[in-house]
Amino acid sequence: MRMQLLLSQRCQSASSQSLPLNARKEGKGLFGGLKGRRRGLEARQRKDVRAAAISGEATTQGDNAAPVSKKSLLPVEVELSWKPPKWAWRALSAALILGQVASRVLRGKIHWKNTLEQLAEVGPGSLGVCLLTSSFVGMVFTIQFVREFARLGLTRSVGGVLALALSRELTPVVTAIILAGRVGSAFAAELGTMQVSEQTDTLRVLRTDPVDYLITPRVIACSIAMPCLTVFCFTVGMAASVLLADAVYSVSSNIILDSAARALSRWDLISTLIKSYIFGVIIAVISCAWGITTNGGAKGVGESTTSAVVISLVVIFIADFVLSFLFFQGAGDSLKAALG
Repeated sequence: MRMQLLLSQRCQSASSQSLPLNARKEGKGLFGGLKGRRRGLEARQRKDVRAAAISGEATTQGDNAAPVSKKSLLPVEVELSWKPPKWAWRALSAALILGQVASRVLRGKIHWKNTLEQLAEVGPGSLGVCLLTSSFVGMVFTIQFVREFARLGLTRSVGGVLALALSRELTPVVTAIILAGRVGSAFAAELGTMQVSEQTDTLRVLRTDPVDYLITPRVIACSIAMPCLTVFCFTVGMAASVLLADAVYSVSSNIILDSAARALSRWDLISTLIKSYIFGVIIAVISCAWGITTNGGAKGVGESTTSAVVISLVVIFIADFVLSFLFFQGAGDSLKAALG
């Protein structure tokens, strides 16, 4: 009995010495030690939750646990994440490119070799399709005008109406549409490919400005080739109209040519050349601006090419309206002169 009592006293003293300090303070027993440990654990958990909340990684306790974000605990920060739309950025780029090209042309800073190469591509390369299109446009309008004017006995004015329609509106606009589809798409695709493949950055490393080397020659080529193509298209369109009227509708070619000569004036030809020049600049500037601002790889090149052609056509039609409104105001007497 004495041995058992001695062993039990030693076990109790050993267990009391193994308890932590806070457990002995709580009651110096097993249950007091458990309470201390639980309180210490809860304190550490609260500390960890507070630290995690500050770092944005804490979660609330319970069945519906949800992440506690840093923004809900800290002051709200205003972030300026708004970006301008892509078309606005490209329109601003087109305006800047137009100003840079005008500055370089006035200073005579022109890369003549590239300009001649682009001029050969834009002019002779587009001549065939422009002439073919203008000839059929002239014949289509001849069919409509001759049928209606013959019933009224006004066949003498057919030539004047055709000449005015072709010179003032049809020839410049049709030629611009062809150039926007053929040349504008080529400019946008070529410059877009160079931009996404970082070839333009290589030019800058070599101390060569892409505006001088790539864009200015294209704008000059389009602005020179477009009026020349318009004159050729007008001539071919009138010739096709005369041949069709003489061969099919028995309207003498002399009557049509004489009526056209009386109806046309110098201002008609000058306004045609002005329109053609402006249309050429519009096509080149928009195509180059859309190409040089391309991003997103091959997909971005395709999107830039399509967008450049569409925007060029829209701007051409708007510019045609504005120029026609400015050039031809008041009552006209061209048809009266065509009737003789």
